[in-house]
Amino acid sequence: TEENCGKSMVCVSTYPSEVEAEMARLHLEANGVLSFISTDDCGSWDPWLQLCKGVRLMAAEEDASRALGLLKKLEEEAP
Repeated sequence: TEENCGKSMVCVSTYPSEVEAEMARLHLEANGVLSFISTDDCGSWDPWLQLCKGVRLMAAEEDASRALGLLKKLEEEAP
């Protein structure tokens, strides 16, 4: 998005699937942290590559510590 233009982005977590990464991204978004997911699966042509390389959840470097805290809290509250 335009809001992320010019910001340095860092990986805050890696997930085994795009679905799990998207759920975490939505949690961050609901808490005011802009983020996106990054995959290396040949444009979804080879989704099995997600199992090998994972799906990265990226956030602005300036928001990384907040994002990590939110994700840790989410993991602790998971059943």
